[in-house]
Amino acid sequence: MHTQLITWGLFDSFWARKLLKSYWDYGDINYTILTFRYIEKPGAFCVNTVIKAHSDSSEPGRALVVYFEWLTRGFAPTSYSFVPLFGACSKLGDVECGRKCHGQVLKHGVESVLPVGNSLIHMYCCCGRVELARKVFDEMPERDVVSWNAIVDGYARFGDLNVAHMVFDAMPERNVVAWNAVLGGYWKGGKPGCALKLFRDMVGMGMKADSTAMVNMLAACGRSGRLKEGRSVHGYLIRAFTELNVVVETALIDMYCKCKRVEVAHVVFESMAYRNLVCWNAMILGHCFEGNPEDGLSLFSEMLGRPESKDGETIPEKRLSRPTEGRGGILPDETTFIGVLCACARAGLLREARDYFRQMINVFHLKPRFAHYWCMANVYVGVGLIQEAEEMIRKMPEVAEDLTKESLAWANVLGSCRFQKDVTVGEQIAISLIDMEPQNIAYYRLLLNVYAAAGRWEDVAWVKEMMKENKVRRLPGCNLVDLNEIVHKSW
Repeated sequence: MHTQLITWGLFDSFWARKLLKSYWDYGDINYTILTFRYIEKPGAFCVNTVIKAHSDSSEPGRALVVYFEWLTRGFAPTSYSFVPLFGACSKLGDVECGRKCHGQVLKHGVESVLPVGNSLIHMYCCCGRVELARKVFDEMPERDVVSWNAIVDGYARFGDLNVAHMVFDAMPERNVVAWNAVLGGYWKGGKPGCALKLFRDMVGMGMKADSTAMVNMLAACGRSGRLKEGRSVHGYLIRAFTELNVVVETALIDMYCKCKRVEVAHVVFESMAYRNLVCWNAMILGHCFEGNPEDGLSLFSEMLGRPESKDGETIPEKRLSRPTEGRGGILPDETTFIGVLCACARAGLLREARDYFRQMINVFHLKPRFAHYWCMANVYVGVGLIQEAEEMIRKMPEVAEDLTKESLAWANVLGSCRFQKDVTVGEQIAISLIDMEPQNIAYYRLLLNVYAAAGRWEDVAWVKEMMKENKVRRLPGCNLVDLNEIVHKSW
């Protein structure tokens, strides 16, 4: 149809609008943007559509470029122009661009339009400027449930949980989104007990929880090791949901593993109708960190769909590319190999650890990171090969370039895979991390773990004193890292 319109000379602004909307409705962002380039005189609708397309693309900053470029060409923005612009600023986390667009809102007199105000609140919250979001909220001539949800979520994620709850209590009406914002804020802020109490209030008021709420509650139970409450949440799931999706089932597995009931987690795992890489990782890490490490290695082989030889050695495949599915199974990612290498460290399997480390690089084309070197160093130290462990550490900066980004998420998770016989290697790693980022609480806890495992309590006291001198304060919940954060933030 597009070709015929061009051939017949009918590709004017009217049909261009129709085509742009059609491409956008079908989710073809790239073709929407391409079509826009060939419209001679696009109106406000066409410009707004392409701004929205850029905002939803992998390069949201282009939305800002298009907006300010077309301003110079006489474009008159409407309220529909600013909602995707603020969405782009939210994705970028760029508060300065957001404030410039806020100035454009005031200049063009659309600050009283409800969707614009809501998107402004969301943008400032995403950029961590909750005080500016609250100012917009307080000055809004009218508010709806989206406005309230946005400010509650902002306080819960980036501000004060007490204020978040106060605003939540003041809401004229609450939907499940508002409940989820406060629930998520509590467990991520290191207050799982408050989250569970609020969940009981929610159920008691007749509000049916959704999948997000259930994942939040299972994470709260897992992080705090509350098996009894976790079972109650599981019971609610059975009563209230006719079927569970893979996200909730994975959260169940993670909860039972963190509560050291790996055998129950495995029952849930075996009952799943569909399994993706995340749930396989949850179960493998559960075995490797909290259960029998050999079971984790067996499950790893099962995931790959590979047979095992009589002596238990996995039969390798040829070099593979990186699709999600391999021949006969799911291909592992970096997280999978952290569990596998940790299992080798716990079980003292040096030969197997070396094999897996080589497979990770040469077969699955995965780049080793901080956690992989940490586990490998543990394997060497565990069998008395201190020199090899130190050599492994010397290799680490050469390959694991983005060390500080990922080690934050793994510093506490690897507590079950820490140096038992000689702390020199672990000490070197932790101190080097502290030198690179002296205000990062996770690295101090890593060093505390190393000393505590060796019974060096005077050094534990020294680290705590060093934290005071460096004015490093405890961050709420930073010692509790769940599987979702590992998979979606670390890599």
